[in-house]
Amino acid sequence: MDVKSKLHEFRLGMQPSIDELKFIATRIKSSPLSIVGAAIVIFFIILALAAPRIAIPGHPSQGGNPYMMPKFGILATPQPPGSTIKDNYARFGTTAWQYDIYYGCVWGSRSAFRVGILVVIPSLLIGLALGTLAGYYGGYIDELLMRFTDIIIAFPSLILCMAFIVVLVPIGIERLDAVMLAFVLVGWPSYARIIRGEALRIKNEDYIEAAKSIGCSDFRVILKHILPNSIYPVVIMASLDIGTIVLGVAALTFLGLGAPEGWADWGQLITYSRNFIYGKPTDPYCYWYTFIIPGLFISFFTLGWNLLGDAFRDILDPTIRRK
Repeated sequence: MDVKSKLHEFRLGMQPSIDELKFIATRIKSSPLSIVGAAIVIFFIILALAAPRIAIPGHPSQGGNPYMMPKFGILATPQPPGSTIKDNYARFGTTAWQYDIYYGCVWGSRSAFRVGILVVIPSLLIGLALGTLAGYYGGYIDELLMRFTDIIIAFPSLILCMAFIVVLVPIGIERLDAVMLAFVLVGWPSYARIIRGEALRIKNEDYIEAAKSIGCSDFRVILKHILPNSIYPVVIMASLDIGTIVLGVAALTFLGLGAPEGWADWGQLITYSRNFIYGKPTDPYCYWYTFIIPGLFISFFTLGWNLLGDAFRDILDPTIRRK
């Protein structure tokens, strides 16, 4: 076979994939909100990657940890933007106890991705494994796994996270790691229930019976047929959960159970603003920068992932993608 024939055969083999990519691009272009969501997420990715360049670590108050915010004293009153710029620090002003808002917002993007990804991926993998086993095998396995899942779902997630943190921190786990582990322990049941429902539906399809009839093992059936045809709902859910988890961690930080003091985290910045939301009697909005700026970062980060989740739904969901 000559080179031209091989190239032609390769093009024919790749044509379905090329057509699918064109279809995905068309679906994304037809949804302006999807483009906005993708643009917001890309902006935060660039911000996180460029953090060492645009918010250079190395201030003596950081103690060598780039995730600690620079501190410019112990003054309890925040300082406005532009009044305390020192060697490119504090461009957005300072919080109470003089932590750098600009540095915290920039490096907070890294903390947000770290928290979101390190919580969503383990939760997704645990949910996929347990949900697929429960849905595919049924019987006692299904009953045992789903009843345990129901017990976890029965508790309010934030309250249960707080309970896990209270248990995990005293045994030597760092507080932020304990927060992420708590969200994993609370988050996997929702993925498990969704994937179980999909597995129950798909395992009765004709192509599953055909695969079994030709001698495919259960592992091969699950890996090659069940998972590829049932994973799209949890992928959509995972993209939505990244923003939700960041909000949840910010809430726990505001309550004093999240990131340690001085950590570059958006929730931490808002925590330092709690006593200054109302400002002064003569100027109630004089400290707006202490909560508005980090609040905007949290809001846009969550909004971006929510819009991107809608885009994933349009692309991946076979019940609506061809409409």
